[in-house]
Amino acid sequence: MTEASAGPVAYLTGEYPKASHTFILREIAALEAAGVAVIPCAIRRPRPAELIGPEEEGEHARTFYVIAAARRAPLALVRAHLGYLLRAPGRYLAAAALARRTVAPGAKAALWQLFHFVEAGLLARHLQGRGVRHLHNHFAGSSATVAMLAARMAGLSYSLSLHGPADFAAPDRIALGPKIAGARFAACISHFARAQAMMATDPVHWDRLHIVHCGVEPERYDAPPVAGDAAAGESGAGPRLLFVGRLAAVKGLPVLFDALARLRPRHPDLVLEIVGDGPDRTALEERAAARGLGAHVRFLGYRSQAEVAAHLAGTDMFVLPSFAEGVPVVLMEAMAARRPVVATRVAGVGELVEDGVSGFTVPPGDPESLADRIGLLLDDPARRAAMGEAGRAAVEAGFDIRHEAARLARILAHALDAAAPASLDKGWKQ
Repeated sequence: MTEASAGPVAYLTGEYPKASHTFILREIAALEAAGVAVIPCAIRRPRPAELIGPEEEGEHARTFYVIAAARRAPLALVRAHLGYLLRAPGRYLAAAALARRTVAPGAKAALWQLFHFVEAGLLARHLQGRGVRHLHNHFAGSSATVAMLAARMAGLSYSLSLHGPADFAAPDRIALGPKIAGARFAACISHFARAQAMMATDPVHWDRLHIVHCGVEPERYDAPPVAGDAAAGESGAGPRLLFVGRLAAVKGLPVLFDALARLRPRHPDLVLEIVGDGPDRTALEERAAARGLGAHVRFLGYRSQAEVAAHLAGTDMFVLPSFAEGVPVVLMEAMAARRPVVATRVAGVGELVEDGVSGFTVPPGDPESLADRIGLLLDDPARRAAMGEAGRAAVEAGFDIRHEAARLARILAHALDAAAPASLDKGWKQ
């Protein structure tokens, strides 16, 4: 970063670190490796079950948690708000007016906005005490509201990373347009995400919407599975499929179960390993048993990043039957591991997976198409290998986290330099 933009940058999200947000952890690590000092913050602590590796545990130890800090020292909330009201009344009242302008209709929404304003005061005080110059927030929901208000109160600039689909489901209700308008920039993880953000904001602000992919370190996925290690996905001699993700309705796992039932007569020893957890786990276990798939579907719970890499090394293909996604990092991980992928054709998936080259994309909610593409790959090891190599090349070319973090660092530096041009992506190949 330039001398003009020197100083730590704070990162904020709702919960951090957690099993489903390893991409934020990787982005912070890559930024720090590039020379950007980052102070991680979150509104809430993750559940202990989601701290599933040493990297997550290390980040947890150094992260500032707004709600935990308020509970530990409730008078700090009062001191923070009184301090801003007395020493910076203009900024404080401007933040209060912004909170009022951006609240969604309804009494419940107004109450939540009050909570966000209270949290913003404590966060602003913490950031100013650490010498932070800029606040970056992942996702566009409640934590982005806190970031917007804290930045106004503390006199800081802020920016957003926009993912999807939750970021774009109700843009008016979460005040996405005003959040983008007040930000120095928004990092969109795909062209699809950028287009969704363009619909939510005035064209005068479109030049601050930049594409910065999530990413992985491809070489992390070069190691073979450890022989005899359950974490490496040992499942016997039959073909193996792998799913990694949150066990929630949006992931479409019942459709995958239907596809497995279609495949079972031709592949009686086929096994699906499911890494992850979530609110639908019990219902999914019951559904798999009801379909006669109890011996073919294995629920493994959360696994660390290293264990996920080992599972990928031990599988024949990766399957993601989601109904909605952004650009799933887990697909990048599978492709980096040289595994063919079968995924649904939603949102930005097509910007990562080239249908017929690095994997197959199928219509969401269509078990017949899903079973057909899985079956094609099960019957053709040479095609699986070729798709795996193509996937690795695609990730190396466009989704290496070090390259994406370097781009983000440049955008941060220019955004904090008043002399920088409004648009940084002109002439860039995305």
